[in-house]
Amino acid sequence: MTPASAVRLRPRSVLAIAVVSVAGLLAFGWPLIIDPGSGIAHGGDAPFVFALLLPLLLAVVLAEISEGGLDVKAVAMLGVLSAVGAVLRPLGAGSAGVELVFFLLVLAGRVFGAGFGFVLGATTLFASALITGGVGPWLPYQMLGAAWVGLGAGLLPRATGRAEVALLAAYGALAGLAYGWLLNFSFWPFAVGPGTGLSFVAGDPATANLHRFVLFSIATSLGWDLGRAITNAVLIAVTGRAVLGALRRVAHKAAFDATPEFSRAPEASAMVETRDEPS
Repeated sequence: MTPASAVRLRPRSVLAIAVVSVAGLLAFGWPLIIDPGSGIAHGGDAPFVFALLLPLLLAVVLAEISEGGLDVKAVAMLGVLSAVGAVLRPLGAGSAGVELVFFLLVLAGRVFGAGFGFVLGATTLFASALITGGVGPWLPYQMLGAAWVGLGAGLLPRATGRAEVALLAAYGALAGLAYGWLLNFSFWPFAVGPGTGLSFVAGDPATANLHRFVLFSIATSLGWDLGRAITNAVLIAVTGRAVLGALRRVAHKAAFDATPEFSRAPEASAMVETRDEPS
């Protein structure tokens, strides 16, 4: 079934998402391209420098609203789903990678489209951070990672029935792993001291640093990331058809893609015709 586009991606919206995504890739991948003579390569300033991503992410939301990409119904749905996700996230936090928020991002992004999924991922993690007191330099990374999860769900190929649920479950598992590894990039250079086989070495070839990063992720977070991936896949497989059906019924009633048409009320038309009649 074709997703209902709750957020219409117009040129300015696409450009805003592209700019934020490129900045995000630089923020996550800076250890592979940093100049060894730069102070950021040896200090702890990188997370704070790249925390500038936060206003850019918020600018995406503002661009959507100001361009008319979000109508009142879409804003209401965004608020409801962001609140639900913000409440779900703390329920599984700290439990071997069991995170309950990502399956909802995947299913909502599938139903309401890539633009809505991107905005929902960012706003959900932001709302969750406000509730749990988790605001810090790591928040922009979490917001962007979740935004990409929702965006990717909206870009998946068409499928129906069990094939669609299987596709979304597989995507949820891969997205859960990718999210964890992306977040590792934000703190890996400072998490391990120098001189170990897992340490970031400024100026080393990107392949060498990437090899050490893979070893670091396997050694420190693979169990957590697998827990997130399995949770996503299981929740989507078990609840996918029901949640997709419910969201699609809401999307059908909301008619996000409908073009409003205004017509003159019958009483007003009769009054105009009466005034136009010759006396």
